[in-house]
Amino acid sequence: MICCALPGAAVGHTYPLILSTSLRVGCLYANLASFVLDYVARQKMAGTHLTYGYVTQWPVIPPSSYDQRPLWGTQDGLLHTWIQSRVLELSYTAYDIVPFAEYLGDDGPPFRWDEERRFSMRAELDAAFFHLYGIGRNDVDYVMETFTLVKRKEQQRYGTYRTKELIVEIYDAMTEAARTGKPYQTILDPPPGRGPRHG
Repeated sequence: MICCALPGAAVGHTYPLILSTSLRVGCLYANLASFVLDYVARQKMAGTHLTYGYVTQWPVIPPSSYDQRPLWGTQDGLLHTWIQSRVLELSYTAYDIVPFAEYLGDDGPPFRWDEERRFSMRAELDAAFFHLYGIGRNDVDYVMETFTLVKRKEQQRYGTYRTKELIVEIYDAMTEAARTGKPYQTILDPPPGRGPRHG
């Protein structure tokens, strides 16, 4: 499942569009881009074309779920704030995405593209969605092992499957935060949504 926020443009019939007036659209976007949803998508699809019939079957998290505090705790308030701060910084890297950024409540210039920072934010989101779907630790490990192309490319480039390792590390930290009641602390400095910007 490959999804993105894009400016108004024509697309082909195998690029389904979701037009939303929900203030939680950033959460839906993150949900659709998560490894856990991609895993489900691969169980359903027989080919490479993503059509509306498939999209309507995805088990997405309901919008109301984002209006509570995350299980792992946060100093950012509700779950939608925690997720959308990461979605904003990951998505808003060019001026043609200004309308989406404004919809998410941001009025600053685009964020600078920082590959390592983006990697960490994506890992935090993926770990969060594994928790939101109620996926246990052993199953997180299993699901991530099914992404053989990602694993092979990372092992060739870095000598390790670093995406899985960071997601599992963050997942474990979130589990510990939920167990102890001490809020999970982001691994990013500055926190997501407050990263370096252009201009």
